[in-house]
Amino acid sequence: MININELTLEEKIGQMFMVGLQRTDAVQKIDDLINKDKVGGFIIYKRNYKDYKSMIEFVNNIKEKNKQNKVPLFISIDQEGGRVNRMPSEISNIKSATKIANTKNMELVKRSGKIIGNMLRKTGVFMDYAPTLDIKRFNEEHAIGDRCFGENKDDVSKYGIEVMKQMQQEKVIPVIKHFPGHGATQKDSHFKIPKVTQKIQELEQNDMAVFENAIKQGADAIMVGHLIVKDVDKVHPASLSKKIINKYLIEKYNYKGLIITDDLKMMAVRLRYSMKKATFKALEAGNDIVMIGLSYNRIKAVIKYITKKVETGKISEERINRSVEKILKMKEKYNINDNKVEGFEVDKINKEIDFLNKEVEDLNKKA
Repeated sequence: MININELTLEEKIGQMFMVGLQRTDAVQKIDDLINKDKVGGFIIYKRNYKDYKSMIEFVNNIKEKNKQNKVPLFISIDQEGGRVNRMPSEISNIKSATKIANTKNMELVKRSGKIIGNMLRKTGVFMDYAPTLDIKRFNEEHAIGDRCFGENKDDVSKYGIEVMKQMQQEKVIPVIKHFPGHGATQKDSHFKIPKVTQKIQELEQNDMAVFENAIKQGADAIMVGHLIVKDVDKVHPASLSKKIINKYLIEKYNYKGLIITDDLKMMAVRLRYSMKKATFKALEAGNDIVMIGLSYNRIKAVIKYITKKVETGKISEERINRSVEKILKMKEKYNINDNKVEGFEVDKINKEIDFLNKEVEDLNKKA
């Protein structure tokens, strides 16, 4: 493992940023983010490539550029299947979590997680913002909709955590989401600020219990959602709330893994905070990694701002070190590296996915 003392302050701060770019042709911007800003990881989007071949080229380009740095990159994606699909169009899309869970067939649940993990690892993507461990309390048109594994904590725990484990076995880091539970909200945090009105005791017994179960069964990374839990913190969304992150994730559930914000560019955050202030608050709250999918200039400005905050003592270097130690350990645990990848055989993966999807559809028709 890389010794944290070998890293400069800039390198340590960079490790705490997961960034995404808006265009396919941002080669120079990627180069600057890696070599000047020393970012720790990238989230890649479907808009960054047009087919599987160009996806592999895009990933390998990022890896090659980082080889001269001390720490390998997290390359991450938001790949759930169903409506949240970031793979190129020639790859068959796995059915939604709801449809898979509705089969009540654990073998199919396991296969879905294994296929996603295997597919991503061979593509050079080591981290996936999945599975969704929210409880379904809404119709299919809701922001979370059919992305859930069930309508109660037992089903979500049973099926969602199994998908998490299968991905871990494939050496892809599953980032379970959206703590403390997006199922208790009505609004979509991409556009508005969702508010949870239930008492905290009710959340602990249901929505948060799923995450507690996942932590007990080895969750390595958790995404905190942009939702206000009025009974705990009326001002800050959970992603920026020390009361939520510290009191519950860290203290109550004794969680030791990575804590990651949902994308700070989402309107639930931007309606209330500048990007600089949101990032500062996210780090104050206890997040290890902040996700920002914006233009290069805005990302660079935020990193510069946080660096200044550390240099002036507004954020202690000890605080930065705590998160960076966790990041370095996780990269070692999953053997994260910048080696070139060859990808998978598209026809072979498609056959596996199509066969799985047919079984899922057949069992859903019988249900």
